[in-house]
Amino acid sequence: MPITVFPIGPLQTNCYVVHKNGDALVVDPGGRQCRSHSSPSLGGFSQTSSCKDSDAIGGLDEVVSFLKENALSLRAVLLTHLHFDHIYGAAELMAGPPPVTAYASAGDFPLLEVSASHTARWGLPPVPPFTPEAIAAGPCQFGSITGEIRMTPGHSPGSLALYLPEEGAVISGDTLFYRSIGRTDLAGGDAKAIQTSIQEQLFTLPDETRVFPGHGPSTTIGGEKKHNPCV
Repeated sequence: MPITVFPIGPLQTNCYVVHKNGDALVVDPGGRQCRSHSSPSLGGFSQTSSCKDSDAIGGLDEVVSFLKENALSLRAVLLTHLHFDHIYGAAELMAGPPPVTAYASAGDFPLLEVSASHTARWGLPPVPPFTPEAIAAGPCQFGSITGEIRMTPGHSPGSLALYLPEEGAVISGDTLFYRSIGRTDLAGGDAKAIQTSIQEQLFTLPDETRVFPGHGPSTTIGGEKKHNPCV
């Protein structure tokens, strides 16, 4: 079950494509198809972008090209949390063709409006509106891709992580980074909660588990247990 990373969008958010047997799951599409040239869509035809500030918020076209070139069928979009830099491309991927569902924790649904105000503060275009469906903790399946949703509040009220036992990996969003942890001074952040989430939901995974964070390089659970100064 390979995991391919695309750092995209205004804050170089790690967008992940998890794929198996021709099925794909996109996690945290933080950029949009905003280049001034035509780019391939999921349906195999071209579309021309008219977005502003394309260099800052673009990058989704690279993800879409990867899906197309590898003949992958997008089964769903998963959002580790709903801060604007993780959701810019959600609406475009959901539109397909064919249409797909985006999933997030219901605890973060109020942040959709907050994210809209934050883009204006950064001088960026608004996030295209979309409506995610709630996903709960526990086993999950997207086509042939199976995993486990672990709720990791703290960076945001509804932050979640995707554990992929078959791959020995966890996509941690902005909860756990290489030698660092997520901010808790944003709307809904909770410093005590993020520590609890890391200790109870992430550090309980096997030490060899690879950690794929929302920004920056990958790491391992064991490495962060030993060397992360923030936990």
